[in-house]
Amino acid sequence: MADNLYIQCAEALALAQSMKDDLAALLHPETGLAPKFRQLCRNQIEELENTVSYEDVSEEMELLRLEENTWALLQAVMPARKTETSNVEYAQDLLQQNPYTPTATIAQAILNASPVLTELIVVREWLQETAPSPMQPEATTGYWKFTKHSIMQALRTGSGARTGLVKELDPDAVNRGDGCSLAADDSSYEKGFVQALYGYIRAGRLEDGIELCKRAHQPWRATSIRGSLLLHWKAIANEHILDEVDDPEDDDAWTGNPNRRLWKSTCTHAALNTALADYERVLYAALAPSPRTSLILKSACRTWEDHLWAQISIMCEEKQTMEMSRLGGSFWEGGMVAVEKGTRTVSREKMEEEEEEWEEEVRGTLDGLKSVHVEEGPPADHPFHFSQLNIIQDRTGFLLQVFAEGLQSHSVQTNSYEYAPMCRFFAHLCLFLKMIDVAVPPDAVVVILEAYLQVLEAAGQRDLIAMYAGALGENAVSRYALFLVSLELSADLSERRLALTRAKEHGLDVDSVAAVTAEMTMNKALELLPALRGPLPSMTVLQPPASDAENFFLRSIEWTTFSEATYDRALEQANHICRYFLATGRVQLAQQLLNMLPTELAAVGEPEEQATEYLHYRQFFSIWETLERIVECQALGVSDMNRDTRSAWLQDYKLLIDQGQEQIIKLLTSEWLVSDVENTDGDARRRALIRIRQIYIPELVIRLHFTLFASRHQFPKNIKLLLQLVNVVADSRYKLYEDFCSDNGARLDDYLGAVRRAILGGLEGGGSDPFRVVVA
Repeated sequence: MADNLYIQCAEALALAQSMKDDLAALLHPETGLAPKFRQLCRNQIEELENTVSYEDVSEEMELLRLEENTWALLQAVMPARKTETSNVEYAQDLLQQNPYTPTATIAQAILNASPVLTELIVVREWLQETAPSPMQPEATTGYWKFTKHSIMQALRTGSGARTGLVKELDPDAVNRGDGCSLAADDSSYEKGFVQALYGYIRAGRLEDGIELCKRAHQPWRATSIRGSLLLHWKAIANEHILDEVDDPEDDDAWTGNPNRRLWKSTCTHAALNTALADYERVLYAALAPSPRTSLILKSACRTWEDHLWAQISIMCEEKQTMEMSRLGGSFWEGGMVAVEKGTRTVSREKMEEEEEEWEEEVRGTLDGLKSVHVEEGPPADHPFHFSQLNIIQDRTGFLLQVFAEGLQSHSVQTNSYEYAPMCRFFAHLCLFLKMIDVAVPPDAVVVILEAYLQVLEAAGQRDLIAMYAGALGENAVSRYALFLVSLELSADLSERRLALTRAKEHGLDVDSVAAVTAEMTMNKALELLPALRGPLPSMTVLQPPASDAENFFLRSIEWTTFSEATYDRALEQANHICRYFLATGRVQLAQQLLNMLPTELAAVGEPEEQATEYLHYRQFFSIWETLERIVECQALGVSDMNRDTRSAWLQDYKLLIDQGQEQIIKLLTSEWLVSDVENTDGDARRRALIRIRQIYIPELVIRLHFTLFASRHQFPKNIKLLLQLVNVVADSRYKLYEDFCSDNGARLDDYLGAVRRAILGGLEGGGSDPFRVVVA
C-alpha cells in the first residue's frame, strides 16, 4: 500500500510540475497540489480501514491522518499569503461615517485590516473542519421526561415530591442552590447532550448544534448559541452593491445579536459560575472564549488540536473585542453614550504599530503550545504538530532547516516507523513551496530530497528516483554559492576571485554562481542588519565604524563585479546596497561602495530605472565631495595670509562655493530619485528612496545655506544667492517642502531659523530694509 502512495505522490507532483507557472492552478482549492496530497492520504486511510485490522496499522493511520490535516492546513493558509491584499476600508472610517454600522460589518473591516487575524480565522476554520465528528446524544421523546414523570406522579398521588428532586421544570431549576437535581436518567442525558453541543461548537457547526437543541426540546440553548452571531443588517451597513442572488426586499431584515456584548458578558459569568456543572461552564466558555474563561475552556481540551483551537479562538475573540473597545463610537457596543463620545481616530502608522505588537503577542502565545500537555493523541512535540505550528507562524524555512539538521545529525532515526512518511512529506513540502515561489533554504532542500531518494531506493522505487533527483535542479549552484557565502569576511578579494573561478571544476556556470552568491550574501546580511524604519538618522552625529554585518553587506558587491557578464546584476545590487546605507545615514559606507565599483558600470543603460538611480547616486556624491572640499578650503583661510595667498585662496574658495551652489540647485530642481514625492505609497524600494530624499534634501539645502552665509563677508552677494535658495525651496514646482515635513517638521524649523538669521545678517551693513540684499 505504501508503494502505491509513493507512485501516486509522484504522479501528482509530475502533473503539478507541468503547470508550475500557473499559481492559480497550483493553489486551486480542489485540484491544486496540496488538496491532491490530502486526498491521497485520505484514500490510503480508507484503504487501510477496509483491508487491515486497525490494531496492526494504528500508528501508520495516525501518521496519515496528521499528514492529511497538514496538507489541508497548507491549502488553507498559502493562497492568502500568495495573494496581494487590496485596499481595505478601515473600521474607524465606517464608524465615523455611520455609528450604527452593524457589528458584523465592523468585524469584517477589522478582519480585513489585520493579516494576522485573517490567518488565525483561517486556521480556526481548518481546526473546525478537521475536528472529530461530535458525539450524538441518545434520542429523547420529551424534555426531562423522567423528572417530569416523577413530579406528575407525586402531584397525582399527593405523596409530595421525591427528596432531592427539583420541583419545577424551568431551565434554571437545578441551579437555584437548594441542592435539588434531575432524575438520574435526565441528568445523564443532560450531560451527554451538553457535551455534544460543545462538540458541535468545537467543529464550527453552530447551525447543527442549534438544530440539535430544537430536537431536544431546549430552544433556549439554541438561542444561547445563536447569540454568538454578530449583527448583520444590510440596510444600515453602507453596503450598496447587492449580490445577484440577493432579494432587495430582504434589505430591511436583520440577523445576529444586536446585544452581543451583553450576551458575551452573561456567557462569561456563566462560565465562571462554580455553582454550574463543569460541562455547562465549558459550553459557555466555548461560546464566548476569553482570557478570563481560558482555564475553563482548556479543561475540556484532550488533544493538541483542541488546545490549539481553544487558544486561537481566545485570541480571535479577544482581538475583535479589543479593537471594538478601542474604536468606540458604535451604537451596538455602547449605545448612545458611545455614539456621542465618537470614534477613536488614529493614524495608519499607529494601527500598523499596534498590529505588530499584537503579532508578537500571538507569536509568543503560539510558541507556548510547543510544550502543552495533552491527554489524548500525539504529543505537542510530534513532528507533524511541530510542522503545523511553524506553518501557522509562517516559518516554513525554519521548519525545513530543523528537519534537515535532524537528518544530518541522525536525531531522526532511520529505522523508526515515522522516518519514511516524514521524509515523503517534507520532500513534497519542499517542492510544493518552491513551485509556489515561497523561499526555502536550498541546502536544507538538498538534504531532505537526498534523504527521500534513499527512502525510494530502499522501497525499490527506482523508476521514481530520476524524477526526484531532477528536482534538485540548480541547487548544485546554490550549494556552491552557500560555500562562498560562508567565507564571509575571512577571504580577501583575490581569494574570493579564485574560489569563484574554481566553480568551473564542478561544471558550474561561474556567472550564475556569482549572481546567486551575491544575492545570498545580501539576504544573509539584511537578516543581521536593522530594518529601514523609525526616525530619520541625524547627520550631525559622529557615525561609528562599520560593523561586521555592514562590511559583509558592502562586500557582497564583489561577487558581481568580477565579470562584465554580471554587471547588470551588479548595477541593481549596488543600488540596493547604496539605498540601504544612505537610508540609514551611513554616507561613508555608501561612498566606499561607489569607490569599489568599476567605472564601466556607469555605461550600463538597462534597466533604465536602475541606471537612472545609479547616476543619481553619482550626482549626490559629486555634490558631497564638493561640500567636503569647501569645508577643507574654508579651514585654510587664516588671518595672517599675505595678499597673494589670500587672493588665491579667495579665488579657490569662491570657485568651490559656486560649483557646489550650482550642483545643489541642479539636484533640487530635478526629479532626484523620486518624481511624485507627495505620494508616499509604494513598494519598499520607493519608500527607501523617499526616506533618502527626506534625509538629504534638507541636509544639502541647510549645508548650502550655511556655506553661503558663512562666506557673506568674503562674497557679499552670497546673501542674495542664499535668499534665492529660499525661493527654490518654497517653489511648489519642485515639491521640496515634502522632504522637509518628515520627523514632525524638525528640519523645516532648523531651516527657517537659519533663514531668519540670514535675513538679520543682511542688515549687518546698515539700513532697515531686509529685502535690500535681494535687489542690490
